[in-house]
Amino acid sequence: MFKTAMGLACTLALVAATANAAEDYPTRDIRMIVPWGAGGGTDGIVRKITDLAEESLSGTVYVENIEGGMSGNGLIQLINAKADGYTLGALTYDSIITVPWQDMLPGYSTEEMDLIARITSEPDAIIVPADSEYDSFEALIEAARAEPGSIRAGIQNMGARTHLTLLQLMDATDADFKIISYPGGAAPQKEALLNGEIDLALTSLGDFASLIEGGDARGLIEFTDVQSQSFPDVPPASEHDLDIQMGSFIILAAPAGTPEPILDELEAAYQQAYESDEFQDWLVDVGVTPNWLGRDDVTQWVGTTQAEIFATMEELQEQGILD
Repeated sequence: MFKTAMGLACTLALVAATANAAEDYPTRDIRMIVPWGAGGGTDGIVRKITDLAEESLSGTVYVENIEGGMSGNGLIQLINAKADGYTLGALTYDSIITVPWQDMLPGYSTEEMDLIARITSEPDAIIVPADSEYDSFEALIEAARAEPGSIRAGIQNMGARTHLTLLQLMDATDADFKIISYPGGAAPQKEALLNGEIDLALTSLGDFASLIEGGDARGLIEFTDVQSQSFPDVPPASEHDLDIQMGSFIILAAPAGTPEPILDELEAAYQQAYESDEFQDWLVDVGVTPNWLGRDDVTQWVGTTQAEIFATMEELQEQGILD
Protein backbone atom coordinates (compact mmCIF):
# COMPACT_ATOMS: atom_id res chain seq x y z
CA MET A 1 0.00 0.00 0.00
CA PHE A 2 2.89 2.33 0.78
CA LYS A 3 4.39 1.76 -2.69
CA THR A 4 1.02 2.30 -4.33
CA ALA A 5 0.49 5.54 -2.41
CA MET A 6 3.97 6.76 -3.31
CA GLY A 7 3.39 5.89 -6.97
CA LEU A 8 0.09 7.75 -7.00
CA ALA A 9 1.69 10.75 -5.33
CA CYS A 10 4.48 10.84 -7.93
CA THR A 11 1.96 10.59 -10.75
CA LEU A 12 -0.13 13.42 -9.34
CA ALA A 13 2.98 15.53 -8.84
CA LEU A 14 4.02 14.93 -12.46
CA VAL A 15 0.56 15.86 -13.73
CA ALA A 16 0.57 19.01 -11.61
CA ALA A 17 4.04 19.98 -12.83
CA THR A 18 3.01 19.46 -16.44
CA ALA A 19 -0.13 21.52 -15.97
CA ASN A 20 1.82 24.34 -14.34
CA ALA A 21 4.44 24.29 -17.10
CA ALA A 22 1.72 24.46 -19.76
CA GLU A 23 -0.07 27.28 -17.92
CA ASP A 24 3.10 29.39 -17.83
CA TYR A 25 4.19 28.44 -21.37
CA PRO A 26 6.29 29.87 -22.84
CA THR A 27 8.84 31.03 -20.28
CA ARG A 28 11.81 31.08 -22.67
CA ASP A 29 12.56 31.26 -26.39
CA ILE A 30 11.10 28.58 -28.65
CA ARG A 31 13.27 27.06 -31.36
CA MET A 32 11.72 26.41 -34.79
CA ILE A 33 13.79 24.09 -36.99
CA VAL A 34 13.55 24.59 -40.75
CA PRO A 35 15.37 21.63 -42.34
CA TRP A 36 16.28 23.56 -45.49
CA GLY A 37 18.55 26.47 -46.33
CA ALA A 38 17.73 30.10 -45.74
CA GLY A 39 16.12 31.95 -48.64
CA GLY A 40 13.93 29.15 -49.98
CA GLY A 41 10.15 29.02 -50.05
CA THR A 42 9.73 26.91 -46.90
CA ASP A 43 12.06 29.17 -44.95
CA GLY A 44 10.21 32.33 -45.96
CA ILE A 45 6.73 30.97 -45.18
CA VAL A 46 7.72 29.55 -41.79
CA ARG A 47 9.45 32.77 -40.78
CA LYS A 48 6.45 34.88 -41.78
CA ILE A 49 3.80 32.86 -39.94
CA THR A 50 6.09 32.41 -36.93
CA ASP A 51 6.62 36.15 -36.61
CA LEU A 52 2.84 36.57 -36.45
CA ALA A 53 2.35 33.65 -34.06
CA GLU A 54 4.72 35.26 -31.56
CA GLU A 55 2.08 37.87 -30.84
CA SER A 56 -0.35 35.23 -29.54
CA LEU A 57 2.29 33.24 -27.69
CA SER A 58 3.71 36.30 -25.97
CA GLY A 59 7.17 34.88 -26.46
CA THR A 60 10.00 34.69 -28.96
CA VAL A 61 10.23 31.94 -31.57
CA TYR A 62 13.52 31.91 -33.45
CA VAL A 63 14.02 30.03 -36.72
CA GLU A 64 17.12 27.89 -37.23
CA ASN A 65 18.04 26.45 -40.63
CA ILE A 66 19.53 22.95 -40.50
CA GLU A 67 20.33 21.71 -43.99
CA GLY A 68 21.19 18.27 -45.33
CA GLY A 69 19.89 14.77 -45.77
CA MET A 70 16.72 15.83 -47.63
CA SER A 71 15.55 17.39 -44.34
CA GLY A 72 16.87 14.39 -42.37
CA ASN A 73 19.46 16.37 -40.41
CA GLY A 74 16.81 18.70 -39.07
CA LEU A 75 14.43 15.83 -38.36
CA ILE A 76 17.02 14.09 -36.18
CA GLN A 77 17.30 17.15 -33.98
CA LEU A 78 13.52 17.56 -33.82
CA ILE A 79 12.63 13.99 -32.81
CA ASN A 80 15.48 13.83 -30.29
CA ALA A 81 14.56 17.11 -28.60
CA LYS A 82 12.84 17.26 -25.25
CA ALA A 83 9.05 17.15 -25.67
CA ASP A 84 8.38 20.34 -23.75
CA GLY A 85 7.17 22.70 -26.47
CA TYR A 86 10.46 24.54 -26.81
CA THR A 87 11.60 22.77 -29.99
CA LEU A 88 9.35 22.75 -33.04
CA GLY A 89 9.96 21.85 -36.66
CA ALA A 90 8.66 22.48 -40.17
CA LEU A 91 8.02 19.30 -42.14
CA THR A 92 7.96 19.20 -45.93
CA TYR A 93 7.29 16.55 -48.56
CA ASP A 94 10.71 15.01 -48.03
CA SER A 95 10.17 14.75 -44.27
CA ILE A 96 6.91 12.86 -44.83
CA ILE A 97 7.71 10.87 -47.99
CA THR A 98 11.35 10.76 -49.12
CA VAL A 99 13.10 10.15 -45.79
CA PRO A 100 10.87 7.25 -44.66
CA TRP A 101 10.60 5.80 -48.20
CA GLN A 102 14.38 5.65 -48.62
CA ASP A 103 14.89 4.61 -44.98
CA MET A 104 17.35 7.47 -44.55
CA LEU A 105 16.74 7.53 -40.79
CA PRO A 106 16.35 3.89 -39.68
CA GLY A 107 13.31 3.51 -37.46
CA TYR A 108 12.03 7.00 -38.23
CA SER A 109 8.31 7.58 -38.67
CA THR A 110 5.89 10.45 -38.29
CA GLU A 111 4.68 8.77 -35.09
CA GLU A 112 7.80 10.21 -33.42
CA MET A 113 6.22 13.65 -33.73
CA ASP A 114 3.04 15.38 -32.67
CA LEU A 115 1.69 17.17 -35.73
CA ILE A 116 0.32 20.64 -35.02
CA ALA A 117 -1.05 21.83 -38.36
CA ARG A 118 -0.62 21.96 -42.12
CA ILE A 119 -0.41 25.54 -43.33
CA THR A 120 0.17 25.36 -47.11
CA SER A 121 0.04 23.00 -50.07
CA GLU A 122 1.56 23.93 -53.41
CA PRO A 123 1.61 22.05 -56.73
CA ASP A 124 4.90 21.55 -58.52
CA ALA A 125 5.42 23.49 -61.74
CA ILE A 126 7.85 23.94 -64.61
CA ILE A 127 9.56 27.33 -64.62
CA VAL A 128 11.81 28.64 -67.40
CA PRO A 129 13.80 31.87 -67.85
CA ALA A 130 11.79 34.76 -69.21
CA ASP A 131 13.78 34.69 -72.48
CA SER A 132 13.54 30.90 -72.91
CA GLU A 133 13.00 29.63 -76.44
CA TYR A 134 10.26 27.40 -75.07
CA ASP A 135 7.22 29.66 -75.16
CA SER A 136 4.78 26.91 -74.19
CA PHE A 137 4.61 23.53 -72.49
CA GLU A 138 3.94 21.88 -75.86
CA ALA A 139 7.09 23.41 -77.35
CA LEU A 140 9.16 22.17 -74.43
CA ILE A 141 7.90 18.60 -74.69
CA GLU A 142 8.34 18.56 -78.47
CA ALA A 143 11.97 19.66 -78.10
CA ALA A 144 12.64 17.10 -75.36
CA ARG A 145 11.35 14.36 -77.63
CA ALA A 146 13.30 15.57 -80.68
CA GLU A 147 16.63 15.87 -78.84
CA PRO A 148 16.60 13.45 -75.88
CA GLY A 149 18.76 14.57 -72.95
CA SER A 150 19.55 17.99 -74.40
CA ILE A 151 17.28 20.04 -72.14
CA ARG A 152 18.65 20.51 -68.63
CA ALA A 153 16.01 20.15 -65.90
CA GLY A 154 16.89 21.33 -62.40
CA ILE A 155 15.32 19.40 -59.53
CA GLN A 156 16.04 19.66 -55.81
CA ASN A 157 17.19 16.17 -54.79
CA MET A 158 17.56 12.87 -56.59
CA GLY A 159 14.78 10.58 -55.44
CA ALA A 160 12.83 13.42 -53.87
CA ARG A 161 9.47 14.98 -54.79
CA THR A 162 10.56 17.11 -57.73
CA HIS A 163 12.49 14.16 -59.16
CA LEU A 164 9.38 11.97 -58.90
CA THR A 165 7.28 14.64 -60.62
CA LEU A 166 9.74 14.85 -63.50
CA LEU A 167 9.89 11.07 -63.85
CA GLN A 168 6.10 10.92 -64.04
CA LEU A 169 6.13 13.65 -66.71
CA MET A 170 8.77 11.84 -68.77
CA ASP A 171 6.83 8.59 -68.52
CA ALA A 172 3.55 10.25 -69.54
CA THR A 173 4.94 12.25 -72.49
CA ASP A 174 7.93 10.19 -73.73
CA ALA A 175 10.05 13.30 -73.25
CA ASP A 176 13.67 12.89 -72.14
CA PHE A 177 15.40 15.53 -69.99
CA LYS A 178 18.91 15.76 -68.56
CA ILE A 179 18.33 15.78 -64.81
CA ILE A 180 20.50 17.99 -62.60
CA SER A 181 19.93 18.06 -58.83
CA TYR A 182 20.36 21.03 -56.51
CA PRO A 183 20.06 19.86 -52.87
CA GLY A 184 19.07 22.48 -50.34
CA GLY A 185 15.69 23.68 -51.55
CA ALA A 186 14.66 26.23 -54.16
CA ALA A 187 17.39 28.80 -53.55
CA PRO A 188 20.12 27.00 -55.56
CA GLN A 189 17.57 26.26 -58.32
CA LYS A 190 16.92 29.99 -58.68
CA GLU A 191 20.62 30.75 -59.01
CA ALA A 192 21.09 27.94 -61.56
CA LEU A 193 18.18 29.16 -63.68
CA LEU A 194 19.40 32.76 -63.65
CA ASN A 195 23.00 31.92 -64.57
CA GLY A 196 22.03 29.54 -67.37
CA GLU A 197 23.12 26.26 -65.77
CA ILE A 198 19.67 24.78 -66.42
CA ASP A 199 16.93 25.32 -68.97
CA LEU A 200 14.07 24.77 -66.53
CA ALA A 201 13.43 24.36 -62.83
CA LEU A 202 10.85 22.06 -61.34
CA THR A 203 9.38 23.22 -58.04
CA SER A 204 6.38 25.26 -56.91
CA LEU A 205 5.52 28.59 -58.52
CA GLY A 206 5.58 30.14 -55.07
CA ASP A 207 9.27 29.33 -54.72
CA PHE A 208 9.96 31.42 -57.83
CA ALA A 209 7.30 34.10 -57.25
CA SER A 210 9.81 36.93 -56.89
CA LEU A 211 11.54 36.03 -60.16
CA ILE A 212 8.25 35.59 -62.01
CA GLU A 213 6.86 38.88 -60.76
CA GLY A 214 10.17 40.58 -61.54
CA GLY A 215 10.04 39.39 -65.14
CA ASP A 216 13.05 37.10 -64.89
CA ALA A 217 11.15 33.79 -65.13
CA ARG A 218 7.78 32.39 -66.20
CA GLY A 219 5.76 29.29 -65.53
CA LEU A 220 4.75 26.83 -68.26
CA ILE A 221 2.56 24.34 -66.39
CA GLU A 222 1.42 23.53 -62.86
CA PHE A 223 0.89 19.90 -61.85
CA THR A 224 -2.63 20.16 -60.52
CA ASP A 225 -6.18 20.06 -61.81
CA VAL A 226 -7.09 23.51 -60.46
CA GLN A 227 -6.25 26.84 -62.05
CA SER A 228 -4.00 28.97 -59.81
CA GLN A 229 -5.48 32.32 -58.78
CA SER A 230 -2.05 33.77 -58.07
CA PHE A 231 -0.70 32.72 -61.48
CA PRO A 232 -3.67 32.79 -63.88
CA ASP A 233 -1.40 32.62 -66.95
CA VAL A 234 0.02 29.22 -65.96
CA PRO A 235 -2.29 26.36 -67.03
CA PRO A 236 -2.87 23.30 -64.85
CA ALA A 237 -1.74 19.88 -66.09
CA SER A 238 -5.35 18.84 -66.59
CA GLU A 239 -5.59 21.29 -69.50
CA HIS A 240 -2.97 19.15 -71.27
CA ASP A 241 -4.78 15.89 -70.44
CA LEU A 242 -2.08 14.98 -67.93
CA ASP A 243 -3.11 13.22 -64.73
CA ILE A 244 -0.11 14.35 -62.67
CA GLN A 245 -0.80 15.99 -59.32
CA MET A 246 2.25 16.49 -57.17
CA GLY A 247 3.49 19.24 -54.91
CA SER A 248 4.86 20.47 -51.64
CA PHE A 249 3.32 21.31 -48.30
CA ILE A 250 4.40 22.64 -44.92
CA ILE A 251 3.43 20.98 -41.66
CA LEU A 252 4.37 22.21 -38.19
CA ALA A 253 5.30 19.59 -35.60
CA ALA A 254 6.71 18.99 -32.14
CA PRO A 255 8.46 15.95 -30.62
CA ALA A 256 6.07 13.15 -29.67
CA GLY A 257 4.83 13.41 -26.10
CA THR A 258 4.58 17.19 -25.97
CA PRO A 259 1.88 18.05 -23.37
CA GLU A 260 -1.59 18.45 -24.86
CA PRO A 261 -2.20 21.94 -23.38
CA ILE A 262 1.01 23.17 -25.03
CA LEU A 263 0.05 21.64 -28.36
CA ASP A 264 -3.35 23.30 -28.08
CA GLU A 265 -1.73 26.65 -27.39
CA LEU A 266 0.65 26.28 -30.33
CA GLU A 267 -2.15 25.28 -32.68
CA ALA A 268 -4.28 28.24 -31.58
CA ALA A 269 -1.40 30.70 -31.98
CA TYR A 270 -0.46 29.50 -35.45
CA GLN A 271 -4.08 29.31 -36.56
CA GLN A 272 -4.63 32.91 -35.50
CA ALA A 273 -1.50 33.89 -37.41
CA TYR A 274 -2.66 31.86 -40.43
CA GLU A 275 -6.10 33.50 -40.48
CA SER A 276 -4.73 37.03 -40.14
CA ASP A 277 -5.22 39.36 -43.09
CA GLU A 278 -1.51 40.06 -43.11
CA PHE A 279 -0.56 36.41 -43.65
CA GLN A 280 -3.34 35.67 -46.16
CA ASP A 281 -2.51 38.76 -48.24
CA TRP A 282 1.19 37.93 -48.07
CA LEU A 283 0.57 34.39 -49.36
CA VAL A 284 -1.29 35.77 -52.38
CA ASP A 285 1.57 38.18 -53.07
CA VAL A 286 4.16 35.37 -53.07
CA GLY A 287 1.93 32.95 -54.97
CA VAL A 288 1.45 30.34 -52.25
CA THR A 289 -1.78 28.42 -51.61
CA PRO A 290 -3.03 28.56 -47.99
CA ASN A 291 -4.38 25.18 -46.89
CA TRP A 292 -4.98 24.75 -43.15
CA LEU A 293 -5.48 21.41 -41.42
CA GLY A 294 -5.48 21.40 -37.63
CA ARG A 295 -4.35 18.73 -35.20
CA ASP A 296 -7.50 16.65 -35.54
CA ASP A 297 -7.09 16.24 -39.31
CA VAL A 298 -3.46 16.59 -40.29
CA THR A 299 -2.27 13.25 -38.85
CA GLN A 300 -4.93 11.37 -40.81
CA TRP A 301 -4.09 13.36 -43.95
CA VAL A 302 -0.40 12.47 -43.64
CA GLY A 303 -1.22 8.77 -43.35
CA THR A 304 -3.42 8.86 -46.45
CA THR A 305 -0.87 10.88 -48.43
CA GLN A 306 1.95 8.49 -47.56
CA ALA A 307 -0.10 5.47 -48.65
CA GLU A 308 -1.00 7.03 -52.00
CA ILE A 309 2.48 8.28 -52.91
CA PHE A 310 4.25 5.14 -51.72
CA ALA A 311 1.94 3.17 -54.02
CA THR A 312 2.90 5.45 -56.94
CA MET A 313 6.60 4.96 -56.19
CA GLU A 314 6.21 1.20 -56.07
CA GLU A 315 4.48 1.29 -59.46
CA LEU A 316 7.33 3.36 -60.94
CA GLN A 317 9.81 0.89 -59.50
CA GLU A 318 7.98 -2.03 -61.11
CA GLN A 319 8.13 -0.18 -64.45
CA GLY A 320 11.87 0.35 -64.02
CA ILE A 321 11.47 4.13 -64.03
CA LEU A 322 12.52 4.63 -60.40
CA ASP A 323 15.40 2.77 -58.74
